[in-house]
Amino acid sequence: MPDHFDLDKYLARIGYRGALTVSFETLAGLQAAHVDAIAFEGIDPLLGRPVNIDLAAVQAKIVDGRRGGYCFEQNALLKAALEAIGFAVTPLSARVRWRLDASAPLTPRTHMMLKVDLPQGPHIADVGFGSCLLDTPLRMVPDVEQATAMGTFRLTVSDGLHWLAARQPAGWRMMYVFDLTPQIHADYMLSNWFTSTSPLTPFTSMLILERLTSEVRYKLVNRRLVIEARDGEIRSEQIIETPEALQRVVEEVFGLTLPVAVETIWARIET
Repeated sequence: MPDHFDLDKYLARIGYRGALTVSFETLAGLQAAHVDAIAFEGIDPLLGRPVNIDLAAVQAKIVDGRRGGYCFEQNALLKAALEAIGFAVTPLSARVRWRLDASAPLTPRTHMMLKVDLPQGPHIADVGFGSCLLDTPLRMVPDVEQATAMGTFRLTVSDGLHWLAARQPAGWRMMYVFDLTPQIHADYMLSNWFTSTSPLTPFTSMLILERLTSEVRYKLVNRRLVIEARDGEIRSEQIIETPEALQRVVEEVFGLTLPVAVETIWARIET
């Protein structure tokens, strides 16, 4: 199946009706609409199912199948949309730091993100970092706090590496570190295989979902549902007690269609 991209279908999927110009306003509008409409999810790795990141497969799963996905799928979709509009996009990869101590060594490149060149300068565009989704593109300017509707972010540069951090209730928390080496599809195929199959990654053993609106952030890890306000402040949390309740949350809060019976997922996270 050829990697033909249907921009109109994608725009309908995310509910975007704004201008399609090569501008910050369009880029920001697309990113905000995307993370609101398409939830981050790693259900396929949890079920031991392969994750195909070819564009045709990503479109079929996320756009036509009303599913979500993780970074290699989400940002591949955004990249295709931006290029169809006319943006200059450079695919990059990052090393995740979210769950690590500051002194921990660098990890493999397991996160896909994008650099988008605008008249105002280069920006990070990323709709696939599931621990802390970004609601707007960030300027690639170091040592400046960048406030968005739902967070505050800061980029620093050290020894040729760019470090992105998010403000959280306990202070600044590092998200990931990257350089400016362009990536090709084969690079992502290798990283995707590791991320979707290795027991060292959380996706193979945990149900992880996230959706970001202009007002709240929804996070589901196994049976724990958390609703956060700006900068990660917890507004409420609850434990989901039954498979039926889990299905309602997945469908109504995260807007997803499950690929299997909810009892299958429930059994996986209970064990």
